[in-house]
Amino acid sequence: MNLWSTLALSAAIPLVLLGLALTFGGPARPAAMDSIAAPFRGLDMSGLPPPGTVRARDGQTLVYRRYEPGTAVRGSVTLVHGSSASSESLHPMAQALAAAGWQVWALDMRGHGGSGTRGQIGHVDQLDEDLADFVAAVQPAAPATLAGFSSGGGFVLRIAGGPQQALFQSYLLLSPFLGQDASTHRPDSGGWVKVGVPRLVALSLLDRLGVRAFHHLPVTRFALDEAARARLTEAYDYALSTNFRPPADHQATMRAAQRPVALLVGANDEAFRPERYADEVAQAGQRWPVRVLPGLGHIALTLDATAHAATIEALAALQAGG
Repeated sequence: MNLWSTLALSAAIPLVLLGLALTFGGPARPAAMDSIAAPFRGLDMSGLPPPGTVRARDGQTLVYRRYEPGTAVRGSVTLVHGSSASSESLHPMAQALAAAGWQVWALDMRGHGGSGTRGQIGHVDQLDEDLADFVAAVQPAAPATLAGFSSGGGFVLRIAGGPQQALFQSYLLLSPFLGQDASTHRPDSGGWVKVGVPRLVALSLLDRLGVRAFHHLPVTRFALDEAARARLTEAYDYALSTNFRPPADHQATMRAAQRPVALLVGANDEAFRPERYADEVAQAGQRWPVRVLPGLGHIALTLDATAHAATIEALAALQAGG
């Protein structure tokens, strides 16, 4: 074999491996995780507000639901749902917060529910842009808190420690996904998600080279049963999976947060390690209150009346400057 043949072969092998990773390295479908699905069966959805819409900068219609308090408005809370879900999943919590006096906005993040194509966004950071467009359009009542659950909590951390942190006066993290490298992480998020690691690595390498033509390929898939797959978002493409979470260095993002932040998690959380959150906060040099709620699992943090009461307490403290 001459020199040119050797060089050609050396160049071809990485390209072949890259092609195989892109083609066959996607996420497997995990077995349905009943502890995530079961709490929503038979959930009372009476009183669900009709969807409202705002127009994002690219012309896409974004969906939200608005809950008005029956008393004088004490401020606002904008809620961000967890992975695969939509604003409907936060209906019980939104009702409880509105009853306590807050104006509540529950979002369908792009790629979920009625906002855009399920499982896809146009580019990384588009969710950040959408949030800024939403705030500009509806102008949530001050003092305003952004609160997020699970992956939505990770996205809220992204905003709290990022260049847009002035959008809200405070931030509330509900069992947040901090990242696969965080000490809070359980493998596969306790069985909730499967990641196509070969494809994810290949797309990350291409992204660093400025090649983004394959960002639409799915890299994560969620543990939904057949009924849930019809109404929720089963998989995320590379752009959505990268955007709907904190940046890769979650500790740096935590350190960069300048506004008040609080964190709640259930003691029996199946997706993450509740006992590790306080250590993560301390390592970042922050003094955020971290409250572990006894007896509550992952989904119960948004559905249980005890969790609602704890959320109300946390919001009152945050908006009082605590």
